Amino acid sequence: MKKTRFTEAQIASILKMADSGIKVDDICRQHGISNATYYNWKSKYGCMVNKDINRIKQLEEENINLKKLFSEVSQENHAMRELFVKKGW
Repeated sequence: MKKTRFTEAQIASILKMADSGIKVDDICRQHGISNATYYNWKSKYGCMVNKDINRIKQLEEENINLKKLFSEVSQENHAMRELFVKKGW
């Protein structure tokens, strides 16, 4: 997946510029994005504030860590099952 060159905070500030009355075409030209990108961002981040965006980012990081922990425990569980099968328990 392609990484964006804008952070969530920057995206939120770009969306707020349109709320202040600047034309969407001017905003897109100024920041070097397409209209489609702007409207995709608006659908994703439209009603969020920086606090919400930071919380989502924090939850995504926590989710990644939990997936790693689950993977480790799953591997240990699989190794223990193989050991029990070999021992005949």
